[in-house]
Amino acid sequence: MNTPSHEFDMATNTLATDGWCVVSNLLSLAQTQALATECMAMHDAQLLTPARVGADRTATRLRGDSTCWFLPEALSEPQQAFADRIDVLRIALNRDLLLGLVDSESHYAVYEPGAAYARHLDRLRDNDARVVSAVFYLNDAWQDAEGGALRLYLTDQSHRDVYPRAGTLLLFLSSQFEHEVLPATRDRMSIACWMRQRVIGAIC
Repeated sequence: MNTPSHEFDMATNTLATDGWCVVSNLLSLAQTQALATECMAMHDAQLLTPARVGADRTATRLRGDSTCWFLPEALSEPQQAFADRIDVLRIALNRDLLLGLVDSESHYAVYEPGAAYARHLDRLRDNDARVVSAVFYLNDAWQDAEGGALRLYLTDQSHRDVYPRAGTLLLFLSSQFEHEVLPATRDRMSIACWMRQRVIGAIC
């Protein structure tokens, strides 16, 4: 029998207490760099498309990034490494917090200089499948002066700015925290991921 992994205990404890946390041990430096290289290569090849919002994927001026969704049946080697580690984290969250997470969905996101994403909530209207939002950053040697923070609005009316440094993973409860992406002075790369529960009554 496999022994349960407890490497994410601090993350699960903090998420249970505060509803959000930052994790620094998701992937190795080499794995993170491989994702960054792939993401930028896809962006340069114009394989990312202007992002849309909502269940019906509506075009909007509220966000300025370009994205490419991961295809579960056709993951690249770097994407598979990310997906495997997210699954370990998902299992840990289920074990410790009983969230009922059954799967996840992910996409690359690139914000060119000056692009932003207005304040919003990740939970889709009339759909509570998304339980935990996860953002994994791919930007090497990022400096605060370059901007690009994700601003997380907390329940006490304060906010926290998380800068998109390579290897940083931000987790937060999708239905509880509004957030926005502030503009940056250089290309800003990340993976946006949502861990989901089964929607009762959904047609499979």
